Amino acid sequence: MTDTSSRKQAFRLTSRLSDPLDLYEHLPFRMAVISNLLMLDRDINIRTAADLGPRELRVLLNVGSYMPISSADIAYQTRVDSYTVSRAVSVLHKKGYLDFEASPSSRRVKMLVLTGAGKALYEQISIGIDQRSERLTEILTEQELAEMKRMLALLEDRAEAILADQAENWREKEGDIPADQKELIRWRKKSHKKIVT
Repeated sequence: MTDTSSRKQAFRLTSRLSDPLDLYEHLPFRMAVISNLLMLDRDINIRTAADLGPRELRVLLNVGSYMPISSADIAYQTRVDSYTVSRAVSVLHKKGYLDFEASPSSRRVKMLVLTGAGKALYEQISIGIDQRSERLTEILTEQELAEMKRMLALLEDRAEAILADQAENWREKEGDIPADQKELIRWRKKSHKKIVT
């Protein structure tokens, strides 16, 4: 097991500022480090299975798990902005991994589905992800894993609330906000609606 104290000693806090932020004691930083380690294209087995970047891999996995699904719902599910999802959808479509279906509820919305090649790739990648997940979590008891999932859900909800509140406050002061900030507000309303109903 890696001892973070050895990294803390290798990277001592600066004396050039009166109160530098100790990143190793900062929860969002630590979570970002783990997230960086778990990026899909960091895993050599996943990277060699497809010529896709992390953005495309994430969208492919969401389409495979929830199809038919809209781009807007993938953005909400993954908390990635719509523009990023659209770019990934374009790449996946050009490579022949996904296709479009008409939405039963709206003629303007295209639903995303995997093609035969997309399904084969999804299955190959999901096996690798499952194996990695098992190896990652085998150090935790079932109770610890359940508690970690509970805490992650609390932190995700809180992070979403903070960002949506900031975007709303900015909109009240400045009048207009960028599209990604509007999306944060929409996501929060959608999440809150699902929680309370």
